[in-house]
Amino acid sequence: MDANHIPTAAYGSFTNEVEAINYARQLGAPLVVKADGLAAGKGVIVAEELDIAEDAIRMCFEGEFGEAGNRVVVEECLTGPECSLLAFVTAGKAFCMATAQDHKRAFNGDMGPNTGGMGVYSPVPIVTEEEMATMVRVMEESAAATARAPFENDYRGVLYGGFMLTPEGPKVLEFNARFGDPETQVILPRLESDLVDIMYAVATGDTTSIDLQWSPLWAVCVVLASEGYPGAYEKGKVILGVDEAEAFENVVVFHAGTTLNADGELVTAGGRVLNVVAMGESFDEARERAYEACELINFEGKQYRTDIGAKAAAGRSSWE
Repeated sequence: MDANHIPTAAYGSFTNEVEAINYARQLGAPLVVKADGLAAGKGVIVAEELDIAEDAIRMCFEGEFGEAGNRVVVEECLTGPECSLLAFVTAGKAFCMATAQDHKRAFNGDMGPNTGGMGVYSPVPIVTEEEMATMVRVMEESAAATARAPFENDYRGVLYGGFMLTPEGPKVLEFNARFGDPETQVILPRLESDLVDIMYAVATGDTTSIDLQWSPLWAVCVVLASEGYPGAYEKGKVILGVDEAEAFENVVVFHAGTTLNADGELVTAGGRVLNVVAMGESFDEARERAYEACELINFEGKQYRTDIGAKAAAGRSSWE
């Protein structure tokens, strides 16, 4: 990102505790401290105050996260709403999809622990034309970089751009070389072009055959989860009402953590059980239809957020 002038958080990477603490003092709080390695999802500390950041740095170097803490990243804490922009990438070119916004926290009001995603919608109404143009440019520059030195690997596939819409403009939080979950559940239903044709063109490097056409309909996805998720939860709860929910116009239910028991009944088999997706002529219509469908589906311990999309519907000021 530095080499290609892609906007992201200011950061420093350190193998020395004193240097890391000095850099943290230079940046000032709030800060994000990251153990630069695999730490079972626990190696990131958001520090609102400088002394908490310094304690986090010491904790990393003292071995709290094992070898992952041998190198520590100290990073500017970005603020603002998040937005995902995915693109099909081939031959150094990016073909951007529609925007989406995930809800990571387990409970209403963006409270509770982080999850794999409790709901999502597309497109994102709070994104301005200027912000969209910036994100598209970033994705195009990133795709072009994969085909230049030192990469030169002609990446072919999906590039996931995770952005923070900061007061200074969109900045990259992360890249993933995959589709997003649950973003894909609202993006692909809005794609009117033939997905197989697009994937074949991406795989063969045929940039002239990629033409993405999007439905004007809004899409909202609500995740139905097992009681206790993202912590411990029970499996094997019988699920009823999926057929009734899918009987709704423009509703589809994607299975995530389900299986059939010995009696052939549909039962829970994971934390995030079902993705209930509804499409509508307006944002409100899609949201209402999704929740109506959710009410028709039942299993013991069913939990879900009832505020998916509420902040976006209320406008950009909801994040201030």
